[in-house]
Amino acid sequence: MGYISRVKAAVLHGPRDLRVESSRAPEVQTDEVLVRVAVAGLCGTDYRIWSGDRPVAYPRVMGHEFVGRVEAVGSGVTRVAPGDRVAVEPNYACGTCPLCWEGNRNLCLARTAVGIDVDGCFAELVRVPSRCCWQAPATAADEDLALTEPLAVVVRAVGRGGVRSGETVAVVGAGTLGLLALQVARGRGARVLVVGRSARRFALARELGAEATHAVADAPLETVARTFSGREGVDCVIETAGTAEAVNHGLALVRPGGRVVLTGLPHEPTPVEFFAVVRREVTIVGSMIYQDEFAEAMGLVADGTVKTRPLVTHRFALDKIGDAFTAHAEPGSIKVALVI
Repeated sequence: MGYISRVKAAVLHGPRDLRVESSRAPEVQTDEVLVRVAVAGLCGTDYRIWSGDRPVAYPRVMGHEFVGRVEAVGSGVTRVAPGDRVAVEPNYACGTCPLCWEGNRNLCLARTAVGIDVDGCFAELVRVPSRCCWQAPATAADEDLALTEPLAVVVRAVGRGGVRSGETVAVVGAGTLGLLALQVARGRGARVLVVGRSARRFALARELGAEATHAVADAPLETVARTFSGREGVDCVIETAGTAEAVNHGLALVRPGGRVVLTGLPHEPTPVEFFAVVRREVTIVGSMIYQDEFAEAMGLVADGTVKTRPLVTHRFALDKIGDAFTAHAEPGSIKVALVI
């Protein structure tokens, strides 16, 4: 087939039982592509799978944020060719259910997630459907494009919020998603306030375009939002923290008639005072991964609107993936990358 028969992969055999092993290279079917991974990102979902908080079928190769080069293609593939550099969209829908027919493929109940439901990119080679591959812009480096997947998440969220030029936006959470959302909102002409539990990443947030930053314990959020916006609160909130308290932080920041977009997935009950939601006619919108935002996300990196490299705080080889998971849990970590 034109590629080596044995490859290295980090195989999870059970919670915290991760081994770098040699295995048979995947073989592509008619509409599949084999991608040689160049750079892969490690995210919170990977950490939860590794720790056992999110069970998967074992053995499993994790990882879903990656860029690489096409190694081989199936006989029916016309979208890409061997040698093409691609960013990979790691979620694909069934294509046959009513949600898919309606265009809501991101909500498909039979959606397959690379690195969760099938083997992912913490390996030298990974097999994906050809429709998951997007041609990488020549002007963007591999490391910059490795964050295309989380960037597509916030491109959709900012779009769901209808953010317009001249508006005020509060981003709740200063992790990878929050720092990307800040830049997307700035790219749309909004003034952005970044809110987090600590000030640790605020200097970087300001370098990336935040006009103001605020640690939640320093002053009431309602006061901060009014001061920043010059009115009753901000026009739109993009929540990226994924905690129950972050939802209520968003509701405290938004003005009457404003919008709150939730991208996080809290795993605990979220108490909300709906009296205030109704009384102020606040629109609360969920935003789930992405539909057609992958190409836009790559374009924002290519034209310099969004800078991803400052978010990569650690880099490891595949053989050091255990150290990568340790680094992910460190307070100073934002994005850990595997350079494969």
